[in-house]
Amino acid sequence: MRLRRLLAVSTAGVAAALAISTAAVAVPSGTTTSSAVAPDSLRALAAKIGLRIGTAVIPFDLNTANYAAVAAGQFSVVTPGNEMKWQVVEPTQGTFDWSGADRLVAFAQAHGQLVRGHTLLWHNQLPTWLTTGVANGTISDAQLTDLLHQHITTEVTRYKGKIWQWDVANEFFTDSNPSGINPNDFWVSHLGAGIIPQAFRWAHEADPHALLCYNDYNIAGEDGSNAKSDAVFAWLQQMLAQGVPINCVGDQGHLDTQFGFSGTRMTQDLQRYASLGLKVAITEADVRTFVNNATDQVPTDNLSQFAQPFEFGQMLKACLAVRQCISFTVWGFGDADSWVPGFFKGEGYATIYDVNLNPKTAYTELQQDLQLAAHGAPHRTGIGADS
Repeated sequence: MRLRRLLAVSTAGVAAALAISTAAVAVPSGTTTSSAVAPDSLRALAAKIGLRIGTAVIPFDLNTANYAAVAAGQFSVVTPGNEMKWQVVEPTQGTFDWSGADRLVAFAQAHGQLVRGHTLLWHNQLPTWLTTGVANGTISDAQLTDLLHQHITTEVTRYKGKIWQWDVANEFFTDSNPSGINPNDFWVSHLGAGIIPQAFRWAHEADPHALLCYNDYNIAGEDGSNAKSDAVFAWLQQMLAQGVPINCVGDQGHLDTQFGFSGTRMTQDLQRYASLGLKVAITEADVRTFVNNATDQVPTDNLSQFAQPFEFGQMLKACLAVRQCISFTVWGFGDADSWVPGFFKGEGYATIYDVNLNPKTAYTELQQDLQLAAHGAPHRTGIGADS
């Protein structure tokens, strides 16, 4: 099944919404590489400070020339929106469909890009045969453990050496205050919270060189509090003390202009994770607002057209301020493929390109921030009265 829009939502809903260990990916001869990228592109500017700029991609939309040109020219790391999720890669037990994932990995190799694998352990977008079997008792908890082990090992091994970062575990913490691991999560309710660190161990065994990330939303204060961030930070301390091979934290960065947002808090929270010796990343950045309809996605409030790029810029600045922030990924670059209109009624305009793939003010905001980061502001001269 082809999922046209990028998906980034749990069944509970979204509340408010390296040094590079894998080095460069081999690029086949005769293909386009980063050397052909425009010097003022997002990826070229970010490269000057060692930052990777990424996007989620719908692999088969790469057959569209304009879409592929933006994906290749502006971004140095790509994430499959759906094509590495269990529901897609094994829709029928024992029958695999790697076509979308393979397509994206090949595209990345051809264009000098890295790949973020997304995601190995999540309660959503699981194959029906799995959830039905668990529900009717034909799959026991012991069998569920074995199936998960097989899934992680099979997928990570298939792409060993081709994935830079894996989102190993995704969205396990509650939105409550205080926050904690959700006891009602599909995996936790059947296998206990210990299945999360076990997934990291299995992924590490399958590819010891991939960066393994915990990924979640609202873990850098996006909801106006640090309740979720505090819980994740404490859990990470515990996991690291136990020797669990967690290398990085991915903060999704889904924002909405109707809610408040503190770039300062995000910077502090990213730095706090980094203080544990972890890499950090913004993994699914978008900023939604109210629009006229899901097709045209024209904002209904003029002020939101200023707020949307401002909040994008605040997220990027937070990443730029933390040396250990190694990548900044937007969750799709064009409004036409955004997940937002399908999940937030009346909202959209969440990405950095409009529905016709024209760059928006948000694109310019990111470009200007990266230009300053790469080159600095011009030094002032001739400030005397006679100058």
